[in-house]
Amino acid sequence: MEQTALRPKPIPGQHRQDENTPGSARRPHAAPRRARRLRTLLLGAGAGTVLLLCGIGIGMAGATMTGVGGPAGPSRPAPPPGPAPHAAPDPAPPGATLGVEVVDDEKAGALVVAVHVPGPGYTAGLVRGDVVLQLGAARVDTAAGLARAVARSRSGTALPLTVRHHSGAHQRLTVTPGLVT
Repeated sequence: MEQTALRPKPIPGQHRQDENTPGSARRPHAAPRRARRLRTLLLGAGAGTVLLLCGIGIGMAGATMTGVGGPAGPSRPAPPPGPAPHAAPDPAPPGATLGVEVVDDEKAGALVVAVHVPGPGYTAGLVRGDVVLQLGAARVDTAAGLARAVARSRSGTALPLTVRHHSGAHQRLTVTPGLVT
């Protein structure tokens, strides 16, 4: 049989069993293609799972870093493992508040990192960077100590407040704890 433009030369590896029988062509390469598709699908699913888990891990690490004592304030060394000798339970929901956000200072006191406007702390003259040292008769050593002192105070009663400014100067203010809405 002579090859012409109408009848192209067969590709090597594709042999027709019978030229007169239509649809009887073999597909010798279909099985390897299916295996490649399955392998690609499995590798893609595995890579997607790894990327998802890495993203969750990075997100959790970011959330841990931005917690209390993170970028908002100075960090303190972690307490030694084991039971705390005198762990105090979290104070009850406050009836009175100063309208400030505080973290533990490097020294004794509670470092003011935010002042709510309007609020009792703003009205008294507290600014960001002040360190609260004493509220009424209670000495303040930590942020939790300030929370306890405010919780014990009566709403609407004026109290003396001793603060150390960022410059190092001490000042005595008068604050009236109240409800902030």
